[in-house]
This record gives sequence, structure tokens and C-alpha cells, in this order.
Amino acid sequence: MKKYTFILLSAVSASCFAPASSADINEALANICTIVKNDDKSELRKKLKNVQNDYNLRLGDYYSGISCGGNSLIRYAMENSAVDTGTYMIKRMGKSDLTQVEQDGMALKDWAQNNGYLEKPIGQELVARIN
Repeated sequence: MKKYTFILLSAVSASCFAPASSADINEALANICTIVKNDDKSELRKKLKNVQNDYNLRLGDYYSGISCGGNSLIRYAMENSAVDTGTYMIKRMGKSDLTQVEQDGMALKDWAQNNGYLEKPIGQELVARIN
């Protein structure tokens, strides 16, 4: 019985000291859509900082791989009037990332213009950033 208890305690203690970077990045980004939708800038800032520290990735590195309701994070922020998180992400991304064509073949600015979001605060921040 002591042998099994020792093995169990060894396994538990080893898992407690496993580095955070061994976790899957998908888990680290699991609720990012909810954070954006709720317009929780401080929680988004914490999440992005943790991903940068744990995986050495910046928002532009994984932005295109995230879909919220079929849209990119900034489009999702525009749709949900999440001004704080939307403008924060625009400020954190490079101009080249913001002008790239997305999965539907439209650049973010073109999509915003076609859907009436260019005159909203997030759209205005986007235009100011890429011009």
C-alpha cells in the first residue's frame, strides 16, 4: 500500500510543478471570444500578456487562427459594440496585420465599410491606425 501511495504522491507533485508553457495554446485562448464580447479590456490584456509570456506569441501571430461567430476578433468586437477591446486589439496589432485579407477575401477596412462599422469608434480607430 505504501508503494502505491508513494507513486501517487510522486505523480501529483510532478504535475504541480509542470511548466505553464506545456499547456495547449488553445486552452489559453479558450474564452477570448467571451472576453471580447463582454468588452472586458483588462481581462483581454491579461490573457494576451499570459499568451505572450507562456508561448512568446503576440496577437498578430495567432489572430487569423481565431474565429468568433465566424468572424475575426476585431470584426466580432465591431458586431458587439465592444469598443474598449476592439480599439485595444487594433493598437496592439501591426499595420500589415490589419490590412491583410481575411478568410472571406476582404480586408478588415473593406468589411467594416460594407457593414456600416467604419463610422463607429472601432472603425475610426482602424482607419487612424492604418493610414
